[in-house]
Amino acid sequence: MAVESQKFAPGMRIVVRDAEWMVRKADNAQGGGVLLSCVGISELVRDKEAQFLDTLENQYGRGIQVLDPKKTKLVEDDSPGFLNSRLYVESMIRARVPVDENIHLGDKAAMDSMNFQLLPTKMALKQPRPRILIADAVGLGKTLEAGILVSELMRRGKGKRILVLTVKSMLTQFQKEFWSRFSIPLTRLDSTGLAQVRSKIPTNHNPFNYFDKSIVSIDTLKQSQEYSHYLEQAHWDIIIIDEAHNVAERGGSQQTHSARSKLAKLLSTRSDALIMLSATPHDGKAESFASLMNMLDATAIANPNHYTHEDFKDKNLIVRRFQKDVREEIAGEFPPRVIKSLSKSATAEEEAAFERLIDLKLECSDNGRKSSHLFKVSLEKALFSSPMACLSVVQNRINNLSNRRNASEFIEDINELESFKLSLENIIRTQSAFSKYNNLLETIKGDLSWKKNGPSDDRLVIFTESIKTLDYLFESLKQDLKLNEKQIKKMHGSMSDVDIMQTVEEFGQEGAPVRVLVCSDVASEGINLHHQSHKMIHFDVPWSLMTFQQRNGRINRYGQTKQPQIRYLLTDSDNPQIKGDMRTLELLIEKDQQTVENIGDSAEFTKSYNSEEEEGQVGSVMLTAGGADTLNTQFEQNRQQTEAYDEDEFDMTAFLADMDFNEDEGDLAQGQDTVSGISFFKDDHDYAKACLTFLKSKDSKLSFTADQQRISLHAPDDLRRRFAFLPKEVRPAKDTQYQLHLSQDKSLINKEIKRAQSDSVAWPKVSYLWPVHPVAHWLNDKVQNAFGRHEAPVIRVAGKLESQEDYFILSGMYPNRRSHPVANPWIVVKFNNGLLIGIERFEDFIARTRLNEADLSNQGGQRDASYQQSLLPTAIDAAKPHMESRRQEVAKILSDKLHAQTAGLEALKGKHLEQIEFDFGESKLHATRAQNERETKTRQVNKLFEAHQAWIKETLETQDTPYIQLIAVLTGTRG
Repeated sequence: MAVESQKFAPGMRIVVRDAEWMVRKADNAQGGGVLLSCVGISELVRDKEAQFLDTLENQYGRGIQVLDPKKTKLVEDDSPGFLNSRLYVESMIRARVPVDENIHLGDKAAMDSMNFQLLPTKMALKQPRPRILIADAVGLGKTLEAGILVSELMRRGKGKRILVLTVKSMLTQFQKEFWSRFSIPLTRLDSTGLAQVRSKIPTNHNPFNYFDKSIVSIDTLKQSQEYSHYLEQAHWDIIIIDEAHNVAERGGSQQTHSARSKLAKLLSTRSDALIMLSATPHDGKAESFASLMNMLDATAIANPNHYTHEDFKDKNLIVRRFQKDVREEIAGEFPPRVIKSLSKSATAEEEAAFERLIDLKLECSDNGRKSSHLFKVSLEKALFSSPMACLSVVQNRINNLSNRRNASEFIEDINELESFKLSLENIIRTQSAFSKYNNLLETIKGDLSWKKNGPSDDRLVIFTESIKTLDYLFESLKQDLKLNEKQIKKMHGSMSDVDIMQTVEEFGQEGAPVRVLVCSDVASEGINLHHQSHKMIHFDVPWSLMTFQQRNGRINRYGQTKQPQIRYLLTDSDNPQIKGDMRTLELLIEKDQQTVENIGDSAEFTKSYNSEEEEGQVGSVMLTAGGADTLNTQFEQNRQQTEAYDEDEFDMTAFLADMDFNEDEGDLAQGQDTVSGISFFKDDHDYAKACLTFLKSKDSKLSFTADQQRISLHAPDDLRRRFAFLPKEVRPAKDTQYQLHLSQDKSLINKEIKRAQSDSVAWPKVSYLWPVHPVAHWLNDKVQNAFGRHEAPVIRVAGKLESQEDYFILSGMYPNRRSHPVANPWIVVKFNNGLLIGIERFEDFIARTRLNEADLSNQGGQRDASYQQSLLPTAIDAAKPHMESRRQEVAKILSDKLHAQTAGLEALKGKHLEQIEFDFGESKLHATRAQNERETKTRQVNKLFEAHQAWIKETLETQDTPYIQLIAVLTGTRG
């Protein structure tokens, strides 16, 4: 709705109650007057949100003053080298919001980012609102890809409030990664943290509004209905859901929601940007994957049971790559792994146990179903792990049968198991009879050349599935490798999350004494073990290709600096059946390697979508003749089925394999989508140092030191207040005199991150200095006050410009209907002897004059800017039609996008309505009830698309009144 007399417009700067604000929205109030939604600009109200009613301010206050750009006061700069002016102009350049689809900042984070890691950001920036599922394979750096996108959104003013949801074991790791690499401070809110927040705020306040950027476990949130109420009332700019497959809908019904899925669906409506991360984005069911797509965009898929990528391809909702897809890029950063399968001949005692297992005659039945084969497979799997694991299974079964009321019916089975038990005890009696353990010792000492007193980064990871095997390995290795309690650690699912994270922390710390980690598959998902280790041994070969990928991904991942050495331990048996089953395990090892090198998704072989299904598939061929050949045939048939994908017979694996992202990555490889902006300083370090020098000239108490690599700053009170709402781990500590250490040197930061791993606290003491860092924001805010409110500098660069030339640098900001900038042209209005001679883009002016690189000498002397002041109104008037022309260019681009979006939405809406008719055409409900439900669903679809269309329209339509601001005046006259 238009506001009376257009007195106010989004983007305008106003002064209310002696503070400067920017108008975000101007609406006619119901009772009369104009209601202004504003965000604070001046220091005391910076980033605060407020609403003002002009009639009330006029009646009870000093009114609302619109800052007219024509009345900007020009101020002479007498600072050496025009430092004050350069800082002010630089701060305005850095506050300028990018409005294109290029990557301006994210690629410059504290990492050696590769083109494939930039693609999710490129795809998201093409959307009216950035929402994407990053489904890259294990180890390719999904957290880093999310950080790149979040950094870019923050640069665009769209990342003030951030919420990250992840599993409990990943809270600290994710939090550290975002701070260390991207300077994004996430406050950890576990159940204790939330309770502490609630104790600090009034009972009717929302705890999720206390911190702007936080990370919380999704399991913590789902446990309380009260949290759902708070979440419904909160809003974020960005929400990230890690391990997003855990929030997909399960089951065949859209009405079936897990607690996690319900929570995620709620949160998907509480932010503009939504980023989901998962290496396994589906469970093989079309409905499950569709639920994730519809969380990202509720209009994406009409029929969750059957759809094609074409249905939502243009929405850029998913990116998925495997190591094979990015092999050329990762060659230098992702050393290829070395795989070996090491066999040792079975001992006589083991051969006897194998033979006894094959000959077992078990007739017991459970619930009327013969289960002897299934149980024998379980025994074989346990025996392949260790005789201790198998003995435990046997003893439990004997106890179970013996304690039954009809135990006498199972006496033959009990006798068979007792006989088998004796053969297992014969192996356990002497260590030399356990060939695989001896193979382990030989592999550690020989093949891997591991020594307990070797380099800190030569630590060993050993995986097993059985807790009994784990306990045996822990105690035996401790003795045989002569390790103390601090040098060997174990990790399994029965441990608390705190203990698991503490073990992971220690294993990654350079100075920690731990040398060997024996773990179950609780350590196979998400956890980083590569910082101090590149050697892994699979004591048990897993029966699931997904488990292979998860385990190996702990050390074979982005950031690994050494070539991963991965070993599988096998046993050679003369027993034909056992030999055949060992061949099945060798087949799995081969298929895992083939997956990494050529296939990408192991589900192309198995057509299974979780480890339990895959283990069942392998188990079905164990202890059967020709098991390995049968399984291999099945794998190859599945693979051929994927290659011959028929859209009429929906196959999730083939559906995802059919996606191609090579074209987009080609643009990035040619550098077409990354931008480096104009700067009056050499780099971020140079700018920060100059800012601090300026601030110290105003406040002698400010204390800092700076060398070529690092800046150390004693945080003053106002900076400390900003850090008060950041995680305690990153706050300047009182016992260090509130000192902060910053560096833009990526190599130094990487060394510091690695050094921090040897610290018991394990947080880097030197943080990355770049525009996202809280200190960088503070510096920018401070130097924007180098000149007073509604003032701009005059920079007299005699010798660089002709004496009769005057150049007015002007910024024009056009917001969309949601108050986000969509056009922000910077132009330079040129005068010669007081005559207007032209207008050029700021970028072209800088490229032509190279004043940002010039050594500007301030010659001082008596000066008078009244002449330039008199030209200012003319400059403003001349700028308006030029800026309007630029707005129209942008508006045309956005209008074309809007028409395309509208047409796409209409087509999608038609599909949704057709689906309703199809569903109820086959409904067996009573006619009246069916009609009522049809009408209800139709109304829901219409409402959904109307809301989405309104959101798109508000995003892609520009306001036609700009806010024009004078940045500076450059002149060749000496004054």
